[in-house]
Amino acid sequence: MRLLKRNKQRIYYALYRDKEPIRDEYGNETGEYKFIYSEPVSLEVSVSAARGESATAQFGTLEDYDRVIITDDTNCPIDEYSILWVDNLDITQKHDYIVKRVAKSLNFISYAVKKVKVND
Repeated sequence: MRLLKRNKQRIYYALYRDKEPIRDEYGNETGEYKFIYSEPVSLEVSVSAARGESATAQFGTLEDYDRVIITDDTNCPIDEYSILWVDNLDITQKHDYIVKRVAKSLNFISYAVKKVKVND
């Protein structure tokens, strides 16, 4: 099964690259880390309006997600460490979704995603 072009919408994703320690004003590590991500990349996918019963069975008993994103690009590099811009496509602002679970099949990949509010 392929996704219909009219059901696709543009999102952006960034892949996790590395983490670096946060330092205080004296140069000492604080024990916290800043995560480093790739530059955002656009992707055409199908985004569900809300979580549904058919999606719940797809991810087992995972109920901590808000939407399901589906792509027919089986080489899509998005994983559980990726961040997404779904509702707000302004990539100069903070991301608005994170990936909770990935379900791959022969012809498509489904992602359970959760809306987040990112503070500076």
